[in-house]
Amino acid sequence: MGVFPSRPADVSAEWLTQHLRDAGALDSGRVVSVSWQAIGTGQVGDSARFALEYEGGEGPGTIAGKFPAADPMSRGTAAAFGLYAKEVGFYRELAAVLDVRVPRTYAAEVSDDGADFVLLFEDLGPCRQGDQLSSCSADDARHAVRQAAALHAPSWNRSEIIDRDWLAMKPESVAQVMTMYPQAHAIFAERYADTLDPELMAVCHDLNDARELWFGREGGDRCLIHGDFRLDNMLFDIRGGAEAIAILDWQTVATGGGLTDLGYFLGCGIGDALRREIEGELIDLYCAEMSARGVSITRDQVIDGYRLGALHGVSTAVFSAAFVERTERGDANFLSMARGACALARAHGSIDLLTGKGGA
Repeated sequence: MGVFPSRPADVSAEWLTQHLRDAGALDSGRVVSVSWQAIGTGQVGDSARFALEYEGGEGPGTIAGKFPAADPMSRGTAAAFGLYAKEVGFYRELAAVLDVRVPRTYAAEVSDDGADFVLLFEDLGPCRQGDQLSSCSADDARHAVRQAAALHAPSWNRSEIIDRDWLAMKPESVAQVMTMYPQAHAIFAERYADTLDPELMAVCHDLNDARELWFGREGGDRCLIHGDFRLDNMLFDIRGGAEAIAILDWQTVATGGGLTDLGYFLGCGIGDALRREIEGELIDLYCAEMSARGVSITRDQVIDGYRLGALHGVSTAVFSAAFVERTERGDANFLSMARGACALARAHGSIDLLTGKGGA
């Protein structure tokens, strides 16, 4: 892999000119001026918007870029679990064969050790950034569920899409997560003991006790999953309302059960109040969208996967809180995720289902 910029300040007019030409976004001329500003709220990667000026040609006036996190702990965690390499792999190999709306990519490069990367995308603004701390409208939630089906259905049990070495979580990585999880749980439990309701924290304790049943579990139908399918990773009313939604941040793309994304989104993604109001409608919508795309499933067939999907929100909130940079918004973010996911898990007996005690 050649040399590439891994910070916004390192992006040059010459480098942009070449990559825009290679991507078919610049037929003639060259970039002569580049300026940038930070955007987004991600903690594992840093994002920026670039404003470009041209000489002798015309290309996109603005583009978006994504780079490794400046924070050493967040960056180290991402590299250790291959998150940057996964996102680059998604845009290089998978985005074009799916129906889910993602930004057009102008550059996608990653270092051999997975610690440095760069992604350049089309700028989808003006748009609304999803914010899980504020929840969303019912219409936004419906658009998100349709996008989940647009990701899952085209890859449903299709080995040519899902059987890629870089998608699979290696056994040693599963073992590492299982080893690290009690430490993460201890940090989470101490940090949020006074802010997370005791009955919700009890779900976190129970999942920690059942971690050997949770991490690395497989079975059933398989497809591509986003892995972090929540409002902060979505843009709404993109291009000034020309399109409803786009899905971002594919660092956690993986192979698994599609209901993981659905349970995660309705649990830690939209907040407990909206989830209780339209939960049944959204499950039915997902089934209808999947069936319309050639994967016939019913509510009875998806409900157990949905119940277990809530636990993905719990484990993600616990693990991420411990091993990325701590910020004020990050604390609010992880608490929001945990509250919604734990509430859904309690409502549907997710821990009992995981441990074989049944219940709903």
